[in-house]
Amino acid sequence: MEAWIVILLIIIVVALLAANIRIVPQAKAYVIERLGAYSGTWQVGLHFKIPLIDRIAKKVSLKEHVIDFPPQPVITKDNVTMEIDTVIYFQITDPKLYAYGVEQPMSAIENLTATTLRNIIGELELDESLTSREYINTKIREVLDEATDPWGIKINRVEVKNIVPPRDIQTAMEKQMRAERERREAILRAEGEKKSAVLIAEGSKQSKILEAEGQKAAVILAAEATREAQIREAEGQSQAILLVQKATADGIRMLVESNPTNPVIAIKSLDAFAKAADGQATKIIIPSEIQGLAGLATAVTELVKSEG
Repeated sequence: MEAWIVILLIIIVVALLAANIRIVPQAKAYVIERLGAYSGTWQVGLHFKIPLIDRIAKKVSLKEHVIDFPPQPVITKDNVTMEIDTVIYFQITDPKLYAYGVEQPMSAIENLTATTLRNIIGELELDESLTSREYINTKIREVLDEATDPWGIKINRVEVKNIVPPRDIQTAMEKQMRAERERREAILRAEGEKKSAVLIAEGSKQSKILEAEGQKAAVILAAEATREAQIREAEGQSQAILLVQKATADGIRMLVESNPTNPVIAIKSLDAFAKAADGQATKIIIPSEIQGLAGLATAVTELVKSEG
């Protein structure tokens, strides 16, 4: 009987010990209390808690958390009411502070985000609110990070998800955007037509310049050809004159070398006179020497006839 009691006690002790063995998984942390007071924080690994004395007060996830808060009504500096919803990315860095720092930390972060957003948007006008997302994100993150540091929470990022202005403001913005697009389209069309006209004018100008240059080149080439022809003609005439002069000089030289007699010279003179008389001149001046030679020729002719 006593043996069974001992075995039962051993089983109870073993079961009790096994029930108090805990394994902390990755990216988790356990906050431990001993007799109601904070005792420590278990990190990843195998741990044992004292039965009936230690208890796990809170299991904390160390992963990055994402909270999408519902739209919050805010009023801009120019009294326009609109709704903005935000997304918060945070991470728990100190499980002890997170467990004991604030009651319902998620609700606290949501309310703090809403009040901070109202303060920031209240300093901006509508147009600035719509175009200053980065500024709004940065300001909210700075305020939240400072406020949540005593809670063991690190705010990594804050993103403004949607900014929804009133319906009448949206209609006015759409009309303004449509008018702006039409204005830009008209400007682009006018610039295109201007560039087209400039290109056409430039092309006409270049065409006229090329045409004038072509005509100029043609005139220059024609002048060059005419000048070359004149030069060649002049050279040909010069060569002809030189050849005639050379032939005349050769004839005179040969005549001189033949040592002609006076009768021969007289006959040549008469031949030259006959050629001169065949010309178109109306008046002929006959040298005295030629006249003498002509008389001599007549006398010789008469003498020959009498002898015959």
